[in-house]
Amino acid sequence: MTALFSDIIFGPIKSRRLGLSLGVNLLPLDSKLCSFDCIYCECGWAEGGHAPRFNPRERVRELLGAKLREMTSAGTPPDVITFAGNGEPTMHPQFEEIIDDTIALRDEICPTAKISVLSNATMIGRENVRRALLRVDNNILKLDSAFDQTVRLIDNPQGNYSVARTVELMKLFEGRLVVQTMFLRGSYNGQVVDNTTEQEVAAWLALLGEIAPERVMVYTIDRDTPAPDLKKVSVEELRQIAERVEALDISCSVAG
Repeated sequence: MTALFSDIIFGPIKSRRLGLSLGVNLLPLDSKLCSFDCIYCECGWAEGGHAPRFNPRERVRELLGAKLREMTSAGTPPDVITFAGNGEPTMHPQFEEIIDDTIALRDEICPTAKISVLSNATMIGRENVRRALLRVDNNILKLDSAFDQTVRLIDNPQGNYSVARTVELMKLFEGRLVVQTMFLRGSYNGQVVDNTTEQEVAAWLALLGEIAPERVMVYTIDRDTPAPDLKKVSVEELRQIAERVEALDISCSVAG
């Protein structure tokens, strides 16, 4: 069953990819707000008719500081502070300022923690978003396919989206990014879903060669999905894809 995050600060949780992760949700607590409506999203489908509502910068800073102090006092500081939650965090109009606040709190309270942002990359055309992402430790940007048609099927962009444009913007980070890709197969609305085919993987690898990220994360479904007919990809298949990434001299981690 898909579910929303009901708090601004959530966790900590043991992340498959990041370690002990304290989550930060900048989006509404009762609905999803995202520029994608992915068929595999653990938050479920977006509901129309909601005006954009973002959690206030001051409240985020207050709650995050309190939780970091609590965890540090208990001797269990987080490995990472992760911006995720009920949609796309970089849509927040004060995203850059919130990142500034988070860096200051991290440096003061638990300087060993990393700061990560899980983003679908739809907002990286904004200079202030790029500035903020360049200041975090893990700038993790989604690229689920090299083909616009596949992205429209899997990620369901809520507006204009072009893989070519996204790749050009990713290049502006000059390697200071992590590319994250969800691999899955199955069916949705009578259409075959599969971004693990040779055509898909070869084209995706070619784009990675252009982007030259510092790292790639490949993963598959781990929780319930709003589209019911999706299937996990085996860890062995993910490892085979990762080997092809590493042949490009790019580090690649696998989460099955």
